Amino acid sequence: MEEEVKMPSNGNHPLTLQFGLINHEGRYLTAEAFGYKVNASAPSMKKKQIWTLEQDSQDTRVVYLRSHLRRYLASDKDGKLTCEAESRHAECRFHIVAQSDGRWALQSEQHLRFFGGSRDHLSCFAQGITDTELWAVHLALHPQANLLSVARKRYAHLSVEDGEISVDMNIPWGVAAILTLVYQNGKYCLKTSDSRFLSNDGKLVTQSGRTTTYTLELKCGKLAFKDCEGKYLSPMGPSGTLRSGRCSKPGKDELFDLQESHPQVVLIAANGKYVSMRQGVSLAANQEDETDLETFQMEMDKENMKCTFRTSQGNYWTLVAHGGIQSTASEVSANSMFAMEWLGHKMALKANNGKYICTKKNGQLLAVSDSIGEDEQLSLKLINRPMLILRGENGFICHHKNSNTLDASRSIYDTFSLQFSNGFYHIKGVNGRFWYVNSTGLVCSDGEVPEDFSVELMERGRLAIRSKNGRYLRGDQGGTLKADGLSLSSSALWEY
Repeated sequence: MEEEVKMPSNGNHPLTLQFGLINHEGRYLTAEAFGYKVNASAPSMKKKQIWTLEQDSQDTRVVYLRSHLRRYLASDKDGKLTCEAESRHAECRFHIVAQSDGRWALQSEQHLRFFGGSRDHLSCFAQGITDTELWAVHLALHPQANLLSVARKRYAHLSVEDGEISVDMNIPWGVAAILTLVYQNGKYCLKTSDSRFLSNDGKLVTQSGRTTTYTLELKCGKLAFKDCEGKYLSPMGPSGTLRSGRCSKPGKDELFDLQESHPQVVLIAANGKYVSMRQGVSLAANQEDETDLETFQMEMDKENMKCTFRTSQGNYWTLVAHGGIQSTASEVSANSMFAMEWLGHKMALKANNGKYICTKKNGQLLAVSDSIGEDEQLSLKLINRPMLILRGENGFICHHKNSNTLDASRSIYDTFSLQFSNGFYHIKGVNGRFWYVNSTGLVCSDGEVPEDFSVELMERGRLAIRSKNGRYLRGDQGGTLKADGLSLSSSALWEY
């Protein structure tokens, strides 16, 4: 997005909106590499069907559509479409005309004509809107995110005791703050971390139906959720109960940002204790149980691949004099960045002084070591992804229809459960069976007993999974999930 986005207190950017556009025949708008041509022939959403929405910084009504090749969609006066412009110009400017069913008509700002058609016959020449000019929007974001109310500047979370989604959290903390957007026939459901769906009366129900599906509307780059009665979700009352209000037009109260959900972890030191800030500002591994004071949010830096550790109070770990580590920094600096070195199912952290963090006999953490021994090793337990959805460069991981293998290039996803076990992870499928690697290196999904995998948080929003043979899990050419990656390549990185 071009415009200056105000950062909320969580240090998260709103997610860039990426989506597929589905025409009246159920086919996706596709940008081909050959000749930068566009068509609407694809039956599902893969890389070539994903478009990025950019808003004009001067006029928020104007949008640009950028293809996966980083080229812009444009229309000339005769309605001929191209998608080869490397920078934006007047013919790339479109207006979105949203319909009551959530579909979009796209109008060329320059020529006032509408964009539509089928297969290889696309044009932007229609003077009015018919079914042919309407596009359904299928979000291509990772479906698990944090939801921020624009008006309240608070995050949504599952409130189990009240049986609702409340919008009153300052920092989205723990698994309760993760919502899953479930796409169903052009509409969306909001699913909580305990697998219930939000109904428009604010109640959580186990089955999705008419009252749990919403059409997504975009207003100034923000999202609004319109229910089956034409009313919009908004936070109500002191706790911000999320339910449909009386408004049939979205105002500020009805607008939301979707934000990436950072990994939240607990760290187990060589002494078997949890790293904690319970004793004050200095960090020490001296606790037996996990609370918010032992939970830290890892935020990766895209440039240097180092990470910061944020507390539930919003402060960062930082290196202080004599190698001490304290949770006192209010903002990120070089001393609050740590380099991660993955060692199978454990990891080590190197501070800005070039020394590794080590756990002393009394549990205190100090960055004083020149090399990695036992006291420098930490186990990292990811706590806010018990429901795991993995997307690779070619699509989502999903059970194969007719065999026990896994597909890694589907436009739909399956939700797996991630279970931590003594530094390793077990991955369980929707069938209640476990992932394992067979003798030919294929990842299978019908294991009776769990198999150990290790998880490495590699870069922002992406992880790698290693099998017990030390190889990385990756999607092969045919789209099947295999454990044969010798090194970390793009095919072995998974959005989670």
